[in-house]
Amino acid sequence: MSILHELAQTIEARKGTDPEGSWTAKLLAKGPEKCAEKFGEEAVEAIIEAVKGDQAKLTSEAADVLYHLLVMLAARDVALDDVLAELARRQGTSGIAEKAARPKG
Repeated sequence: MSILHELAQTIEARKGTDPEGSWTAKLLAKGPEKCAEKFGEEAVEAIIEAVKGDQAKLTSEAADVLYHLLVMLAARDVALDDVLAELARRQGTSGIAEKAARPKG
């Protein structure tokens, strides 16, 4: 089992638990919109570190992004395996071709 799967399972286990005892439970209790907002904040922080070129800080921020992505997905009941299956489906396809084939609208 990958660390991402383990983390996703931990996040799922925190759903509905006491928000005072877990940062994850606190985020989830605030709802999907707040989880999405926090993901966006972390993504911006990662972008800033990427622009600055600080590898250590970018590594740390990238870990935050992955964690908050998993929280956001859990808040909307999207399974990590579903995301991974979508990536597998796209594998071997040009990004340009894949984007062009997406439904419009």
